[in-house]
Amino acid sequence: MKQNDFFLNLLSSILFLAIFVLFFSPPEFLEKPGCRCQGTGEFQFDETQAYFEGKKISAPLVARWELSPSERKVLGEATGFEKWIEVDLSEQKLRAWEGDRLFLESLISSGKWAPTPVGEFRIWIKIKYAKMSGGSKENNTYYYLPNVPYIMYFYNGYGLHGTYWHNNFGRPMSHGCVNLPTPIAEKIFYWSNPQIGNSFVVRADKNNPGTRVVIHK
Repeated sequence: MKQNDFFLNLLSSILFLAIFVLFFSPPEFLEKPGCRCQGTGEFQFDETQAYFEGKKISAPLVARWELSPSERKVLGEATGFEKWIEVDLSEQKLRAWEGDRLFLESLISSGKWAPTPVGEFRIWIKIKYAKMSGGSKENNTYYYLPNVPYIMYFYNGYGLHGTYWHNNFGRPMSHGCVNLPTPIAEKIFYWSNPQIGNSFVVRADKNNPGTRVVIHK
């Protein structure tokens, strides 16, 4: 075999391996601080045990929060006004806007053990379900949370997402993410961009850009 052919075959093999890893490996987002997230976006039925603040809690056994396809379609329709999300950390509230019309308002739980970033961002990826873990067992901040629903990352490992492990909305309770009641997170998940359709994961791009997220104190 000629030397050029050898290097060409080697380059082709490396390229194939890179494409395989990029498109077929489970996405992992392990930025610190923020939420450590791992999964394919699909609900993991074998995960039944969760931990929060060092305590055992029951993880959801089924994917029980689901809008119908027609409801999702209606939420995702364009309105002619820019959709954007406001997070007020001082009020611990989220407001979803269509231009200057309020679409939805909800209490949230922002960062307690790490601050939620302040600024203007855009949703860069949406993941239907994923596992989050982190914290420290020594100081009782350890968490292991399978099947976290409706995750919308807006800055590195910081995201908006549904919450089943506490109901203390209106007070900081997270490691930097914005915790939402799960029914609220579901509506925002299908209302916001990038549109996900029937997929489990979608990344924003120039043809399907992410919704603007404005976070302030």
